[in-house]
Amino acid sequence: MSKKLLILGLLRSQDMHGYQLHEMIENELSICVDITKPTSYYLLKKMEEDGWITATEEQAGNRPPRSIYHISDKGEQIFYELLRENLSSYSPNTFQGDIGLAFSDNLPPAETLALLTERREIMQQRLALIKQTPQHPTTYQWMIEHQSRHLETELEWLDEVIQQISKIKKEGKQINGFK
Repeated sequence: MSKKLLILGLLRSQDMHGYQLHEMIENELSICVDITKPTSYYLLKKMEEDGWITATEEQAGNRPPRSIYHISDKGEQIFYELLRENLSSYSPNTFQGDIGLAFSDNLPPAETLALLTERREIMQQRLALIKQTPQHPTTYQWMIEHQSRHLETELEWLDEVIQQISKIKKEGKQINGFK
């Protein structure tokens, strides 16, 4: 539902054609939102079929005609329903990388350290990218700040795990098969 909310919210701010919509998402919000171009077009088609948006055809020069999407009255209603639902709900995060941690004692600590250090470098790069994001209107900025703080906290936690594994390796101790 959050992807539909995103598209409806963007169309509330201005009418757009599909490519323009996707470019806006890609250039302005990709730090916080993961939506592919095919998904955008699929959702536009689905929302048009459901009456949430309407499309008018526009011809620009020698280009093929393109559809310009507008939010409908029904879409406005749905937008507010989705917005209220989104703001009042909580979806716990799951971290796919934690599954590997559950079985990391099957690898030598040195290899686990190398792999987690590699993960940490990727996370650092992502955080640097987020920090370089230009300022946005306040409400968009909150999304970006949330991403940044979450990643900073995850990096702190990962540093603690790396430290613990380093200590296990150094002391030659065994924890759950880790040695």
